Amino acid sequence: MARSPDERAHKGDASIMSTTLPQTQLQLQSLVTEDGELRLALVEAPVIAPSAEQVVVRVEATPINPSDMGGLFATVNAATLESAGTPEFPALKGQIPAAALPALRARVGDPLTAGNEGAGVVVAAGDSPEAQRLLGRTVALTGGEMYQQYRTVNAQDCLVLEEGTRPADAASCFVNPLTSQAMVEVMRAEGHTALVHTAAASNLGQMLNRICIADGVDLVNVVRRPEQAAMLREQGAKWVVDSSEPDFEEKLLEAITATGATLAFDAIGGGTLASQLLSAMERALSSNATTFSRYGSATHKQVYIYGGLDRSPTVLNRSYGAAWGVSGWLLTPFLQRVGVETAQRLRDRVAAELLTTFASTYTDEISLAGMVDLANVAVYSKSSTGRKFLVNPSLGRD
Repeated sequence: MARSPDERAHKGDASIMSTTLPQTQLQLQSLVTEDGELRLALVEAPVIAPSAEQVVVRVEATPINPSDMGGLFATVNAATLESAGTPEFPALKGQIPAAALPALRARVGDPLTAGNEGAGVVVAAGDSPEAQRLLGRTVALTGGEMYQQYRTVNAQDCLVLEEGTRPADAASCFVNPLTSQAMVEVMRAEGHTALVHTAAASNLGQMLNRICIADGVDLVNVVRRPEQAAMLREQGAKWVVDSSEPDFEEKLLEAITATGATLAFDAIGGGTLASQLLSAMERALSSNATTFSRYGSATHKQVYIYGGLDRSPTVLNRSYGAAWGVSGWLLTPFLQRVGVETAQRLRDRVAAELLTTFASTYTDEISLAGMVDLANVAVYSKSSTGRKFLVNPSLGRD
């Protein structure tokens, strides 16, 4: 029978440790095998002692984001998933489609610890002043490998939070807060004056709505259900359109005409929505044209696809002139392009407005073991708007 981390605890080197650390921890690993099988398993892994510039964070809260799905499940056929492992170390296994295996070749045989971000308490530190000053502080982290009980990182990579901040409140400090801010940054840098955002009732969408209200930016929120539209309006959103309504395209045109939006960030990806957005932008621009051009408006219209809630093909019905673009967009390359100073400015705003502008809500809290429960997987793998899971690695097995 596996022992708990506390039962396996030992004294670390007093020169770098300020607390007793366990030798091993629980960690969730995703493995692609040579025969094309995915194994998602809870395993025992070593706790890495910190070097002089590092700290050890006891992870107490980490979200399951849509961006974590690829690392966890590697395009597995969900219908083939079944329970495996033991009661002490549960696991799932499933078959990866043969056509997907070539793209996963670099992952074969190399266990991956997923989890893009999270928060916890610094429980041990190296002997540098920068590391020592973080002892006992609640910090937020990004950079992967968060689905485990302890994470050893460089002290400079921690976002230090105000005293009294709960890890659960800081779990989503990076992906959604930085992405929502980045959308406004892109808008300004590329010369647009207003935004359209799809799947706008998500945690990220609600953050973007609050940012745009505070910063005086016109935002068209596209949602998929009436209750989502009502929620955003209650939060102060002026322009909300529901794609499930029969007059969606008419209302979308009205909102885009009023705001002048020529930039959209699309979390859906598949289907015709990107094309509908571009068509509405072109119709709004053409309505004010004083001369005819067979190439349409000369104003560039752009849709960035940053999510994949719909995995079907993206269908473009080209009825919006020649000045347009559709492309993928990711946060990490954006941060690399804008540089350290801008990235730090965005991070500072997150820390200052963590419980207001960038507050996140969760509908479910599970342990690491709960991540390999088939019933939970069936829900969180859908990445449904309004249903978000928080993982607490410090919880016992479900």
